[in-house]
Amino acid sequence: MINTDELRGIIYSRGLTQAKVAKSIGITQDSFYRKMKKRLFNSDEIYNMIDLLKIDDPTPVFFMHKN
Repeated sequence: MINTDELRGIIYSRGLTQAKVAKSIGITQDSFYRKMKKRLFNSDEIYNMIDLLKIDDPTPVFFMHKN
């Protein structure tokens, strides 16, 4: 499960928008927003975001545990 608050913070701290990230990882804005709402991205999308956003430790962002 994705920590969407953490991901949004990283996106904005890198000077990007969710729309730009969506385009960069090869999905539409609508798909990106749906995936954020569901907190689910596929492994290729996660890998591409880690690379694009230069995330050193992806665990707290992309592998959040349900409480």
